[in-house]
Amino acid sequence: MDIEEFVRKNLRNGVPEDKIIEDGFKRILEFKDDKDLAIKFIKAVLEEVKNSERILELKDETLKNILLYPKSGVKMGEAGVGSRGEGDFFVHREIARIIKSSKVRGIIDSEEQDDAGVVKAEGKYIIAAVDGTHSRLSEFPFIAGFHVAKAALRDIYVMGAKGLALLSDVHLADDGDVGKIFDFTAGVSTVSDAVNVPLIGGSTLRIGGDMVLGERLVSSVTAIGGGDKITARRNAKEGDVILMTEGSGGGTICSTAIYHGYFDVVYETLNVDFIKACQKLIDKGLVDKIDAMTDVTNGGLRGDAYEISKTAKVSLIFNKEALYKTINKKVLKMLEDLNIDFLGISTGSLLIICPEDIKDEIKKEINAIEVGYVEKGNKSYIEEDKKRVELKPKFRESPYTPVKKVVDRDPKDFEELKEKIMKACDKAIEKKKMVLERILNRQL
Repeated sequence: MDIEEFVRKNLRNGVPEDKIIEDGFKRILEFKDDKDLAIKFIKAVLEEVKNSERILELKDETLKNILLYPKSGVKMGEAGVGSRGEGDFFVHREIARIIKSSKVRGIIDSEEQDDAGVVKAEGKYIIAAVDGTHSRLSEFPFIAGFHVAKAALRDIYVMGAKGLALLSDVHLADDGDVGKIFDFTAGVSTVSDAVNVPLIGGSTLRIGGDMVLGERLVSSVTAIGGGDKITARRNAKEGDVILMTEGSGGGTICSTAIYHGYFDVVYETLNVDFIKACQKLIDKGLVDKIDAMTDVTNGGLRGDAYEISKTAKVSLIFNKEALYKTINKKVLKMLEDLNIDFLGISTGSLLIICPEDIKDEIKKEINAIEVGYVEKGNKSYIEEDKKRVELKPKFRESPYTPVKKVVDRDPKDFEELKEKIMKACDKAIEKKKMVLERILNRQL
């Protein structure tokens, strides 16, 4: 419960202050068993919000512009942000536009929609990636920490780099039990020990400071790596073959299992096979011969194949029958029982795109399965019974929990939403340029 949001929303809607205090007092008592604290707290929040709302009255338009954000009129859920589908990919491309407006750029950054960013220092590639904890694992912090650490490291290894370090960032709401922080850290540390990549630091804060009541945990893990070659998506070439390892999923599969009661499937996800396979490819020198790698996570194969095709400007052709072999049997049975499209969900397989002459050596080392090939074009397809169907993301990933199925719907006019989002992004870029210019000219 965000008390600041509650007060600000009511104040802007013209609700009398006495009513805001009365209703806010009751809301706070749902979390805090202290009437004296509750009444003082709601009055203090009201005072703070009223003071901050005076920004709207500022005559200094430049300062007002800096403090207020450009409203798009599109909500996160409406845009599908975080749902690993067409809407999410679009918003991330808009984020990349802000980065693209910078003079200082990485060798690989968000513009390419890759798994990690890359810069070069003293002849070596430095790779960095950050992953956020799965939102539905707040009540299961060890699992949350384990899988977000694994996800961040996957993003490093698929770039052909060795993992060097992990950083953890934990935000827990005001009423959250401190034990959640310890459990989350233990999950991250388990992966750290299992793959020999040290957890070297991080940050711990409360969500919204004093303002957010409840026990919600949000967190992320950053991974740092280094290497001599980049196996980025853009390097996929016509004539390459596509290999995949068996995937047993991560946070998404765990959430599916927990919220549908398939608890034993959680065991299947507790491994670091993906990272071990990448480490073996690096140690054997095979990664130097591979063109591109990725993890099947961004809305499943639908999302990853779509993004690779757009970035590398090639067509990926997959054999559907072979793809069934790339999913852990217990995980696949759960997905089939629940009628969840396995092509639209994160399964955690390692996808390798490589020249045909090294495929057998790779298959021998890491037990990969040949699932397709790369040809000229710019779209991806799945083949079954000699028929091709375009493989592209839906607006959201496959709905994998009861709640996801309720909210799973396409927007009425996605093009209209995109236009609004782009305008907000334009304004953010304009603000960035204005503030940067003032800083460089020492006007602030």
